[in-house]
Amino acid sequence: MLARQRQEVILDEVRRTGAVQVGELVQRLGVSDMTIRRDLDALARRGLVEKVYGGATSTIGTSTDEPGFEAKSVRQLTEKEAIAKLAADEIQPGTAIGMSAGTTTWTLARQLDDIPDLTIVTNSVRVADALQQRGRVDRTVVLTGGVRTPSDALVGPVAVQSLRSLHLDLVFLGVHGMAARAGFTTPNLNESETNRAFAEAAGRLVVVADSSKWSTVGISTIVDFDEVDLLISDEGLPPDARELLGEHVELLLAEQRSTEEEE
Repeated sequence: MLARQRQEVILDEVRRTGAVQVGELVQRLGVSDMTIRRDLDALARRGLVEKVYGGATSTIGTSTDEPGFEAKSVRQLTEKEAIAKLAADEIQPGTAIGMSAGTTTWTLARQLDDIPDLTIVTNSVRVADALQQRGRVDRTVVLTGGVRTPSDALVGPVAVQSLRSLHLDLVFLGVHGMAARAGFTTPNLNESETNRAFAEAAGRLVVVADSSKWSTVGISTIVDFDEVDLLISDEGLPPDARELLGEHVELLLAEQRSTEEEE
């Protein structure tokens, strides 16, 4: 069994029960203690599990848990870079685009140097800073007002009102979670309303979300699967998720480079 296949089994078990033990995984998967520990190390580096003595636990908290920007920015770095590259290919010169707050949209913002004459609307101070650092004269960056959240999003009535009057060619939406019954979700009620305003302003709506977001459910649904034109994720997305999502939305999966070898 490939390392990736083992890790999918381990991750499914963590999500189902909340925790796994090394000894139980050794018996179930028929590999060595050291192999399981390497798998747990790999999953922990991606932010998918938290290692504890003798095993690992889920990193998924309650539906209102909202990690700060710095905490999220170190998770799934390889996946976010790959997703951002695919997302950048969707942008045409001379268009008006929207970018919600989030570490994946922030990663995308840093990859737009080769696309000229863009107007970009965002509710993220981080995204706006990344876009303006290059000092391009052919780029207009519009930052909404609003109240700042732990993830550095500007939300609330001011942000919503500024978005409702706009018509954007393309909107990139970052999400906290995606799940079968809940759709695309956030743990922040105010951010949910602001992101819905982004979605309503979009000529084409693109969600950018790495595979760790699957089965994570925030307290509020932003949009359902059917309301999204394109989802860009990565190859770590489980087969059942791919099948379900593919019935509702166009799906692009970014390739992941891996140094792990089959045991």
